[in-house]
Amino acid sequence: MMSQWARRYPTRAELADALHRVLAAGIELDGASDHGVSEALYLRDPDENGVELYWDRPREEWPRDGNGNMAMFTRHLDLDGLLKEGVKG
Repeated sequence: MMSQWARRYPTRAELADALHRVLAAGIELDGASDHGVSEALYLRDPDENGVELYWDRPREEWPRDGNGNMAMFTRHLDLDGLLKEGVKG
């Protein structure tokens, strides 16, 4: 039976570092999404279990509708932009 697990990174730069390591290891992504409240990378481990690597944006940056309610969405994540973030020095 396949399972799924997730790993939350505290910052976007640390998620970018994880992406660099995933790509350097030759691991293919199943997907990458910007949810407004978070950015997530999706892949599979060697046993074909689903893996989500993500970071949560600060709550004050979460998208809101006209009534102030959270307005999550799913859009393509700009991987080039994330890779440029990287961990500084």
